[in-house]
Amino acid sequence: MTTRKLRAFKKWMKSQGVDCSDALDLVVTANSSEVSVRALCDLHEGDVVARIPKDSCLTIKTSGARQIIEEAELDGYLGLAVAVMYERSLGPLSPWFGYLQLLPYSEPIPLLWSLSEIHSLLAGTELHKIVKDDKELIYEDWKECIEPLLTSGSLQLKPEHFGVEEYLAAKSLIASRSFEIDDYHGFGMVPLADLFNHKTGAEDVHFTLVSSHSELDNDADHDKYENNNNGPAKRNSHSGGECFSVSDLESSHSELEDDAHNDKHENSNHEPTKAHSRSESISGSYLEFSSVSGDDLTDLEMIMVKEVKAGAEVFNTYGSLGNAALLHRYGFAEADNQYDIVNLDLELVLRWSSSRFSHRYSQRRLSLWKKLDYSGCISQNSEYFEISFDGEPQVELLILLYIILLPDEEYTELDLAVSITGDFEKSMSFTLSNKGIILFGNSLELSNSMLLTDGVCAALSALADIRESLYGSNCLEDDIKTLNCCCLVKEPKRYYSSVLRISERRILEKLRCYASASAVIWTTEGGKTRKRAKTT
Repeated sequence: MTTRKLRAFKKWMKSQGVDCSDALDLVVTANSSEVSVRALCDLHEGDVVARIPKDSCLTIKTSGARQIIEEAELDGYLGLAVAVMYERSLGPLSPWFGYLQLLPYSEPIPLLWSLSEIHSLLAGTELHKIVKDDKELIYEDWKECIEPLLTSGSLQLKPEHFGVEEYLAAKSLIASRSFEIDDYHGFGMVPLADLFNHKTGAEDVHFTLVSSHSELDNDADHDKYENNNNGPAKRNSHSGGECFSVSDLESSHSELEDDAHNDKHENSNHEPTKAHSRSESISGSYLEFSSVSGDDLTDLEMIMVKEVKAGAEVFNTYGSLGNAALLHRYGFAEADNQYDIVNLDLELVLRWSSSRFSHRYSQRRLSLWKKLDYSGCISQNSEYFEISFDGEPQVELLILLYIILLPDEEYTELDLAVSITGDFEKSMSFTLSNKGIILFGNSLELSNSMLLTDGVCAALSALADIRESLYGSNCLEDDIKTLNCCCLVKEPKRYYSSVLRISERRILEKLRCYASASAVIWTTEGGKTRKRAKTT
């Protein structure tokens, strides 16, 4: 069955003018239906290994549902989801059937997990609340935007192809596979380009986006259905749906037949297969792309950005993403991901402060911190601080903790100084006391070491403990045992959620070590190395 699907996909690519270099081979991963792309010969920087016509991509503009989508004022990922569901509903009658039949029904991202799986596997992680909120928001999207399409008799859509489950499935494919094509098409499903697997910090091939403004005046040339209806203002999906911001994203699941694999190793002259440089066409004819303007280009390219040896896998990259983002959008996580982070919510910091002092005290110190023009990271009405892969806290957190722990006299002096100046932007710095404790100022660089007093270090350790308590009663060693006993093929959800939990908890361990080491330095040096800012 999979062999027939792959053969159909290759025929479909040929019929759509999708050129795939003979230097690439699709290899089935053992014990799974996933596909990796490997090099049959040495690939070199600048080699063009694939060219994909824009009108072969499934977008709002090219879909047969374009008129429905635009009349409903849908746009972005919401509109693209309708396009995917519509083309799937057509079955073999869809111009994209040869491509869609190769894709899985859905991708195993947490958005499609049951609530019990979300609670049991993601508790305490960065994703727990996010995924729960996403499910609610996406259901609201469906209820508000998709369901009305089904009640419109004139559209004659089949309800069984546009239900909530079908919408979630389409969203999962878009989250893990879509690319941003250009201003005209927006995001779309790009056949072949979504077969390259991800590897953090190891991009071999790059998806080149070509903006073609001339398409705006030539809709019919890019519409398989010759539908030229332009809709009015568009409606985007809720923020839950918009979490899936995807540009250079890949991963695919399919299988390859043995005879197709063998055919790729030699050309008709029995000579080694070669990739094509940027100045060559994959089909053999010459094209000087450097002399063609962007408006004339209607193809997308996959271009090698570094050397890859024969037999090695060719990777794309989804970007510099931590494990929470990878699991959220694509359904997997990586051990020892150097881009991994842990967030500490401002609410958690205030909870710690209020447990030591009063609520009013904490709010006053927070207010001064904000008057000094500081803030944490903000996303979906939530403010938080990032802890890096190495366990180093965001400097804004250190400053907040420092202010919270300031003696009353120094707090009052700083608060008064801010009140007098009225506009902190005009004030270069403050000397808080003759002890030379700290400096503040937007024109001065703050060193973390100046902020890491014994009290701040103790606060960091306490915050790490509070943050880790969210994972429940299991300790880090328990999570490691779970991962070691887990089969990736049989239990991918448990496996990748364990990778996420372990990576986050190890960062919290590093935060404790960071605080402990900094406290030792402070104690050893007697807290006398802090520089005093000069008053200006």
